Amino acid sequence: MTRSRRPVAGHGQLRRPTAWSQLMKMLGIAMAVVLVSGVSVAAYVAYDLGHTFSANAVALDGEKSVPPDIGAIKGGVNMLLVGSDACEPEFSAEFGDRCSDPENAGERNDTNLLLHISDSPRRVTVITFPRDLMVPIPSCTDAQGNATSEMSKQPINVTLETGGLNCVARTIHEVSGLDIQFAAKVTWGGVMKITDAIGGVDVCVANGMSDPDTGLELTAGTHTLQGYWALQFLRTRHGVGDGSDLGRGSNQQVYMSSLARKVVSSEVLGNPGTLLKLANTVMSNVTPSTTLTSPTLLVQIALAMKDVPLDQINFVNYPVLTDPDNPNKVVPDTDSADQLWAALAANQAIQVAGQRDDAVVSATPAPTDPATTDPATTDPSAAPTPGATSGPVQLPKNVSGQSAAQQTCSNGNGYRG
Repeated sequence: MTRSRRPVAGHGQLRRPTAWSQLMKMLGIAMAVVLVSGVSVAAYVAYDLGHTFSANAVALDGEKSVPPDIGAIKGGVNMLLVGSDACEPEFSAEFGDRCSDPENAGERNDTNLLLHISDSPRRVTVITFPRDLMVPIPSCTDAQGNATSEMSKQPINVTLETGGLNCVARTIHEVSGLDIQFAAKVTWGGVMKITDAIGGVDVCVANGMSDPDTGLELTAGTHTLQGYWALQFLRTRHGVGDGSDLGRGSNQQVYMSSLARKVVSSEVLGNPGTLLKLANTVMSNVTPSTTLTSPTLLVQIALAMKDVPLDQINFVNYPVLTDPDNPNKVVPDTDSADQLWAALAANQAIQVAGQRDDAVVSATPAPTDPATTDPATTDPSAAPTPGATSGPVQLPKNVSGQSAAQQTCSNGNGYRG
């Protein structure tokens, strides 16, 4: 069965994003509530912010306004989250040659995350596609409205500059076979502001970390990173593991797992002031697809994640092999990827073999229930069991990652002061 025949969530491809409007700014609510599990406060935020657009309306005597009764979105959801390396004037001075050297001009999709929310029972899987992944690029429409030529093999991070957010979505669709209904883009500046809005993210670093390219210097231990330094932690590749883009992706999953744990904690979810601040911050710093503009829809997506436990929120690296034409690039490992897509299509619980040892080390083991755990499903060397339904599907070793329940540490290259 081919990948193109497994559209986990059956919807059409994205339309070309249009200019901002007041309604599009409501995406801030989505990006806040997509990360939270209990959404009663978030639903009210959506309702309240939506009413600001009708501030001049005239109320009738005895009229009462109440938040709408909104249920979870039906079916599965596939949402693409793209991190852009665009040099914004507000922050350009902070990024040195990246934003001052004309040879580095342009905008690339620095990070590519595909968020999949399954139908009942609800599970969440976030797949990271490395920017050095060499894939075919379909014909897209550029900023001038012209159709671009198809490319048989190019790094995936050229797609944003080639044809915008929709081109990234089309390319990921071709690679994965999944229909992508929603997408959003956030810049470096947006990442910094959003991290500040929640008071920073705790990250664990083993051995310490030193990266002259980003200026990151971290001692061994746990650090609360905000703003600029949170972004540099996400950008670093020479400070962790073998210095590759693959290690960088695994390092980002340490951050994302910690972020997920914090957002569902009382610090954010249980604090309406922080939640409102987060919603307003994201609202001003995220560019959505035109399919992601309805306040009601955004809250419905969030409600789909309401009761998903941390051990069913998985961050997965798309499996790759070294490019035979260029040892500094990678190509898809389609055999391993097919097993991932099949598990998602069947809505089976998954278990990854573990993180890349050179980039991430375990701080605490993943929680398991000895009474119900099948050793065959937890042994990383065990082969997948065709048709198994009693336990998690053990994915191939080349599909690395972790769940949000696992606390891991970045395997730094050592603190040098």
